[in-house]
Amino acid sequence: MDYRIINIGTLAAHPLWGERGEVRTPHATTTLIRAGDRNILIDPSLPAEILEARLRERCGFGAEQVTHVFLTSFRPDLRRGLHLFDGATWWISELEREAVGQGMVAQFEQARDEGEFELADLMRSEIALLRRFEPAPDHLADRVDLFPLPGRTPGSAGLLLPLPRYTALVCGDAIATVEHLEKGQVLADCFNIEQALESFSEAIEIADLLILGRDNVVVNPTRRPF
Repeated sequence: MDYRIINIGTLAAHPLWGERGEVRTPHATTTLIRAGDRNILIDPSLPAEILEARLRERCGFGAEQVTHVFLTSFRPDLRRGLHLFDGATWWISELEREAVGQGMVAQFEQARDEGEFELADLMRSEIALLRRFEPAPDHLADRVDLFPLPGRTPGSAGLLLPLPRYTALVCGDAIATVEHLEKGQVLADCFNIEQALESFSEAIEIADLLILGRDNVVVNPTRRPF
C-alpha cells in the first residue's frame, strides 16, 4: 500500500493569515491511496479537467483507473470533479450519508411546500447524488481503515493508514492547515465545535503523519522525529 498527494488544498480565506473575506477559490487536498487492486481517490475537489491532468502528473494514470472515491464529507467543494469517476465505487461514512440525507429531505419538503421550486430542484438533485454513494466499510482495503472525525460535518471521517514504520491519517477538514495544527484550532464554521475539537485531539493522538484537509502532509508535532 502507498499513498500520494494529488493536489494540495487551500482555504477561501485563511483566518490565521489574517485574511477576511474570500481571496481565492477553495479546494480540498486530494489524496490517492493504492492498495492491492484498489486505487482510492479521496476528495476529488478540483474541476474534472484539472483533476485529470493532476492525476496523470502525479501518478501516471487517469480517472479510468480510479476504482473507488471516498469523500471525507459531503461538502460541495470536496466533490467538484466527482463525475470524472462515474465508473468507480463512491464511498462516504454512513453517519454522514444519513445525517446529510435527512437534512436535505427536510429542506426539499420545505422548499416544495413554500413554492421555492428552484431550491427544491437543487435539493432533489443533491439527494439523488447522495444516493449514489455507498456507506464506507470499516476497512476499505489492506491497511486502510475508516476513522470517524465528526464535527466539521455530522459524519465527517478520515482514513487511517497503519503502515509498518508509522501511522498516517487523512484528516479531511478535521485539521485544515499546519497553522490550525500548531494552534490547536478547528475551522470556525464547523457543524459542532465541541465534536470537532475532540476529533482534532483524536487525530493527533493516533497518527505520526497527518494529511491535512487544506494543506500538505506534515509530521505530527507532538511525536518525536522518526
